[in-house]
Amino acid sequence: MSSTWHILGAGSLGSLWACRLARAGKPVRLVLRDKARLQAYEAAGGLTLVEQGKAQLQAIPAQLADDNTPIHRLLVACKAYDAEQAVAQLAPRLARDAELILLQNGLGSQEAVANRVPHARCVFASSTEGAFREQDWQVNFAGHGFNWLGDPANPGPPGWLEDLSDAGIPHQWTPDILTRLWRKLALNCAINPLTVLHDCRNGGLQAHHCEVATLCAELAELLQYCGQPEAAEGLNEEVERVIHATAANYSSMYQDVRHGRRTEIHYLLGHACRTASRHGRQLPHLERLYRRLVEHLNTRGLPSD
Repeated sequence: MSSTWHILGAGSLGSLWACRLARAGKPVRLVLRDKARLQAYEAAGGLTLVEQGKAQLQAIPAQLADDNTPIHRLLVACKAYDAEQAVAQLAPRLARDAELILLQNGLGSQEAVANRVPHARCVFASSTEGAFREQDWQVNFAGHGFNWLGDPANPGPPGWLEDLSDAGIPHQWTPDILTRLWRKLALNCAINPLTVLHDCRNGGLQAHHCEVATLCAELAELLQYCGQPEAAEGLNEEVERVIHATAANYSSMYQDVRHGRRTEIHYLLGHACRTASRHGRQLPHLERLYRRLVEHLNTRGLPSD
């Protein structure tokens, strides 16, 4: 019998994982933030997964953070800026052998969560799967990607990876998860802020080739002295490939700003600049980009931390 999957964060990826695990017959529980959200969810009757144009309802049970049942496995799928506090609320419920899977963008939030719950095992994840929500409690599977998982403190793979295989969640365990996370951070830093500042789709950055190349050079330098040389290899070429392949898409940061939502700047561009500062390195173009983005967010009344 599989241990219950508690899912914290019923956004796009959290809902996508929850629906696939439930469809495969795995025990799943959503953890929602307040009574109003719980009532709204129960009124909807569950989560709906839309895949290849077909909608399927999964009547997954839900609960609040103050429920008294112990948690042995927790998928943390909320935004990076919410992760530490959300996990802290659940800390009293975490069993001594609890395992957390952290699906956050960028870097910094994973370490903060791990420090909050030192008795739990924290598995880091890097996902390229695409999903979006057109309405509450419904997730559209937008595109097939991949999930890399690893634990910098413990290279041994966990037994629950079988659940992911049964649920059709593409994944691989890697001892180099930090390399994956740094590479994704660099890609996001080279693309997302510029789409916000130039007010364009990803493909619009093809008109700013030199600016992109300059940022990639500084990001590659950062990765080298962070001890992540593999993450630096061919960075500019991959950024250009992503820009071309996703030319019609709006970046996640662009969408956050357009909808007046808080961005994850602190865990992406902010983390890169803070890391450079800790190493005593100057990355003038990256630092200027960070300042420009902070000013842009402030003028729109959005948080810049």
